[in-house]
Amino acid sequence: MDKKITIYGTDTCPFCNRAREAYKDRAVFINVDKDPDKLEEMLALSGGKRQVPVIVEGDTVRVGFLGEASLRGAVPIFGGT
Repeated sequence: MDKKITIYGTDTCPFCNRAREAYKDRAVFINVDKDPDKLEEMLALSGGKRQVPVIVEGDTVRVGFLGEASLRGAVPIFGGT
């Protein structure tokens, strides 16, 4: 069974949009601009980082998106937007 994938981000973030396109229907997108409770949830998961996207796959939390490298599990050295 695949791990549940959640992408926390905003509609205006190009890195978020690329992550959404890459993960397609394997991930659920949560727009933190529209849901303050989900923003707080994202901040708790990211250690307080206000950078998006925050991608949660099982127990793994990644801040930022590097395209194919991120899909293979690479950790970004930058945080996106």
